[in-house]
Amino acid sequence: MNIEGGTEADPKGPDAQGVSTSAHSVGHDSWQQVGFMLVTGFNCGYILSYSSLVMVPLGWKWGTIILLIFGLYSAYANWLLAAFHFIEGERFIRYRDIMGFVFGKYFYYMTYISQFSSFFLANMGFILLGGRALKEMHLVLSDSPWRLQYYIIFTGLAFFLFAFFVPTMSAMRTWLMVSAVITSVYVILLIIMVVNDGRSDKSGSYEVGGSQVGKLFNAFAAISALIAANSGGLLPEIQSTLRQPAVKNMRKALLMQFTVGIFFYYGVTVVGYWAYGSAVSWYLPQQISGPSWVKILINVLVFLQSIVSQMMFVAPIHEALDTKFLDAEEKLHSSKNVKGLFLLRALFYAVNTFVTAAFPFMGDFVTLIGSFSLVTLTFVFPSMIFLKVKGKTTRIEKKVWHWFNVVAFSLLTIATTISAVRLIVKDVTQYSFFADT
Repeated sequence: MNIEGGTEADPKGPDAQGVSTSAHSVGHDSWQQVGFMLVTGFNCGYILSYSSLVMVPLGWKWGTIILLIFGLYSAYANWLLAAFHFIEGERFIRYRDIMGFVFGKYFYYMTYISQFSSFFLANMGFILLGGRALKEMHLVLSDSPWRLQYYIIFTGLAFFLFAFFVPTMSAMRTWLMVSAVITSVYVILLIIMVVNDGRSDKSGSYEVGGSQVGKLFNAFAAISALIAANSGGLLPEIQSTLRQPAVKNMRKALLMQFTVGIFFYYGVTVVGYWAYGSAVSWYLPQQISGPSWVKILINVLVFLQSIVSQMMFVAPIHEALDTKFLDAEEKLHSSKNVKGLFLLRALFYAVNTFVTAAFPFMGDFVTLIGSFSLVTLTFVFPSMIFLKVKGKTTRIEKKVWHWFNVVAFSLLTIATTISAVRLIVKDVTQYSFFADT
């Protein structure tokens, strides 16, 4: 079966392949642009938490093994899903549309809820991340910083303005190059500072603490965070922006993410744990020593980079709202759409900023994102699609392999979700609403 199909998609409406109407551009971008978006998107400020969230609960041995296994498995699963951008000659620009076409309405809505819950939580994490970066910067300059909630509000406002003026993935083109430069600078600076700390103080312990039950739950939570590090559950939506051949171009972009991109965020994860051991902070810049100007610069760059990166993970929500409430035949900033665009973005970020200010526990967002939705979206659904679309003609060993993926990762979804909820319950007992963490 030819996995590519048809002609170039119309940027707005349905084409000969039955592409659904969208207010955002379809079939417009190069694989290099999407590759840069993936590399910078997954090297956002979230990576500053992975030493604590992934390595501390697992230790050196299992941490290294899990890093390698889930990195390779995530690359494979995304590579597989990219092939189903075309099914029976139709091009699908949304994950929920693929699941609805193959399995019916129930899976359409299940995917819809899983994705959008994940995107909403991811954006909360970005807002909290930006707020934390601003507060850490202010802490260097003052002994009496404001409450975290003020910085969260400033971050939400910055995100809203960016999303209004740069409303789609395709519109991020120039900003991705800026983000790539910012990402490289803050990652290199951070690694230099962390390595200096690690070389000057080797007293850190790498022991995994807690009871046996606690270690088990924490290990599943670490796996959740690692899955969130490698996959966003939005590959079909990203792939929809690509020019033909969309499958080949998506796989080129994925190759860029899982070579250049993974080198950065895995590098920060390992170096942070090496330097500080089990005492590593959930936000690395909080822990580094060195000149004040370096801390300020790193936090400024993390804040600026998060403005661009968050747009990739929340763009499918914007696309759904824009397609539903705006005129898809007009440009988003046209006189007919601009007021509605402003109101949609303002409402979304107002709600998300308020919820983030009330529940400022960033690590919990990462683990919850990776647990109840991303395990399913990344590992279970692609194998289900394969079995449904190609199961009748494929070899028995491939069937067994994909059934194994469906069963094993469904069980992992249950285990990681229980672990994530357990962490949230634990934090809720430790912190009040609107806590100044």
